[in-house]
This record gives sequence, structure tokens and C-alpha cells, in this order.
Amino acid sequence: MRAVQFSEYGDPEVLAVAEAAEPHAGPGQVRILVQASSVNAIDWKIRAGYLHEMMPVQFPAIPGSDAAGTVDEVGEGVEGVRVGDSVFGLAQGGAAELAVLTAWAPIPATWSVEQAAAAGLVSTTAIAGLDAIGDLSGATVLIEGAAGGVGSAAVEIAVAQGATVIGTASESKHDYLRSLGAVPVTYGEGLAERVAAVAPQGVDAALDTVGSGSLADLVAIVGDAARVASVADYNAPALGVAMVQGSADAAVNLPRAADLGARGAYTPRIEATFPFDQAAAAHAHVQTGRTQGKVVITL
Repeated sequence: MRAVQFSEYGDPEVLAVAEAAEPHAGPGQVRILVQASSVNAIDWKIRAGYLHEMMPVQFPAIPGSDAAGTVDEVGEGVEGVRVGDSVFGLAQGGAAELAVLTAWAPIPATWSVEQAAAAGLVSTTAIAGLDAIGDLSGATVLIEGAAGGVGSAAVEIAVAQGATVIGTASESKHDYLRSLGAVPVTYGEGLAERVAAVAPQGVDAALDTVGSGSLADLVAIVGDAARVASVADYNAPALGVAMVQGSADAAVNLPRAADLGARGAYTPRIEATFPFDQAAAAHAHVQTGRTQGKVVITL
């Protein structure tokens, strides 16, 4: 099969399409014919070598934490899915013609396959992060980094749970946040004052999706570390804040995301798509840190 691969850590230019051995579905897994995958922040950080101590890879390595496509192989012990089903989920090497999924859900009829590919890791991470900060019905929630992949998903999912959402982003993305259902504020110094201006009643909970160093400020704004969570700041435990790993509950949370999608309550947002042979450009685009929603690679 053809796959995007890298044989050393480095800039996006280390990525190239080459032949690779076909993976096979192990127990509790499915294999798909990939139609699209997406680029997550963790994908380029692994490729760049930033996470080599925590998440070492065996070269040549295939990037891609999620993918969408058609099931063509079902592993031992798997029930409820058949060859030919259209699914999305968490992948091992999603940027390839064939990929193994470790968790998945049916693609809702309301989504394109590209939207489904964009939903995998960010939706399960957003749901896990929101679950960690408690019941959101009637709550006012502050989401740091609301225009990014996880942030965009978290805004819509929190709104669907009955929350009033305040989202941080640069001013150029404020209209985008409004389209998601959030009240936008600019991130950075003076955040507490800007949040107080739009939420004089206070903020009940906060979710950090970017790990930009603002976690102490979020705790101060909320007033209770137990109602703050982060999916990106590894200093969270030192502040009494929950550090959430989205993949941990993916088998439960991906179907929840699919159900929200089917009801029209969550639509994965795509900023740009790139063809398979331009995976390096897709990684470079995401690595700028300025994307709205997700960047998708199509096969």
C-alpha cells in the first residue's frame, strides 16, 4: 500500500509517500480503506521529534491519529460492525491507503467523509475535557483556544449540552467563534477583565485546549481548580487541574460525537483539505498554530 512516511524526525519536508507493509486488524480493532485523514497537533509534534521520549516511533513511521473510510477487515472479538460499513475513528498511521482503527463509530449521514475524518481525535478529546469539568447545563463555560480543532468541537458540544460558551481566539477569528455559538474574547494579558465584561455573573468552568500557559489564569477566573481541565498543559496536576487524555474513553465518546452529528448539534469544521501527496504542506499548515477547525488529507 502507499503511505505517508518519515524516516527521521524533522520539518514537514521529511514526509514522503512511499510503499509500506499492509497493517492488519488485531483483536478489538478494524481496518479501513482510508478515504480521508486529518492532521492533529500531536501528529506534527511526533513527526518533529518533540515527543520522542514520551511517544517514540519506529522508523519508517506513518503519521495520522485519525481517519475515516470503509471497513475491509474486522478483528477478533469485534461486534456491531461489518465489512463495508463507513466509519471514523482513532487510527494507527491514518495517512495511508489502509489503516487500523482502535476505536470508531459510524459516520453520520449528515457528515461528509472529510468531516468524519476531521472529527476523530478532536471530538473524543473535547467530550472528555468537557466531562471533566462537570454538568454544563445552564453553566457558563470558558474555552481557551476555541477556534482550533479541539476548541471548535468543544464549543459546539458544550452548547449542545446547554452551556453558555465564552471562547478565546485572536480577533480575526471572532466571527468564526460566533458561528459556532460562542461569545468571543481575545486571549492573552487582561483575559480576566475581558471575560468579566461579557460574563458579569461569573464563569462556572473552563477548558484549556491549547496549553499556552494560561491555566493559572483560568483557575483564578473560575475560582475552583476542580472545574477546570486541560487537554494540552502538562503542568495541570500541579495546579489541581485535571489533565485529560481524549483517547482514553474514545470507544464511548466517538459514538456520542456521531450521535450529536446525526442530530445536527455538532458539525466538524474544516479549514483546508490537501491531497495525499501534499501531506507535508498539510503538516506545515497545521504547524503554524493558526488554523480554524481542522486540516484534512484526502485519498
